[in-house]
Amino acid sequence: MTRTAVVTGASSGIGAATALLLAQQGWDVVAAARRVDRLGELAKKHPRIRPQALDVTDPRSVEDLSDAVPTCDLLVANAGGAYDLDPLAEADVDSWSRTYDVNVLGLVRTVQALLPQLRASKGHVIMTGSTAGRWVYEGGGGYVAAKHAVAALRSTLRMEEVESGLRVSEVAPGMVHTPEFSLTRFAGDQARTDAVYAGVDPLVADDIAEAIVWVASRPAHVNIDLLQVTPQQQAAVHKVHRH
Repeated sequence: MTRTAVVTGASSGIGAATALLLAQQGWDVVAAARRVDRLGELAKKHPRIRPQALDVTDPRSVEDLSDAVPTCDLLVANAGGAYDLDPLAEADVDSWSRTYDVNVLGLVRTVQALLPQLRASKGHVIMTGSTAGRWVYEGGGGYVAAKHAVAALRSTLRMEEVESGLRVSEVAPGMVHTPEFSLTRFAGDQARTDAVYAGVDPLVADDIAEAIVWVASRPAHVNIDLLQVTPQQQAAVHKVHRH
């Protein structure tokens, strides 16, 4: 039986790694993101990957995604990002609005659009959360608030959809070294980006992809509510052992 997965934020990092691993394990994968050129490169790596343009902040784009996916067994709601490290007193509200729109409202739009297909298949929603959904730190207010909201959405959807047979999960990574996440947050400052991971063997995108695919592969009667994954050296947000 052919199974169809939709992976948002699939043009790089965790999303791209997850889309590829799902395809390698026999899923038909709709890889969705804004950067269609990157998706084209990803699709060359496996014939089961189909690119789909998607901007989760644009309701019309999300509607187009739903129209392009008549059946859906798995939604990996991975699109997200962090855009600043300003303290609350100096926060740029526009940056916070962008953070919330991408991480939270974009997730809501995508779930709403695909929920009929997911209910029909008794499928699975896996949200990419973060340890920032449980830990707080100075300068992280916008991203931390957004990821706390994702954790709340996961718990809410889990309760609301239990009768439908839909599974709802969250995979929450700690320090993951991907080429773009911190670089975007630090406005292209490579030195600051490198300092985050100095002396640490961080997680990489493939580690989280494997966790997501493992959660998706559990039997239908098993729901992994939350899987938090951190590097061995990261015991808490401010407890990181560096070599």
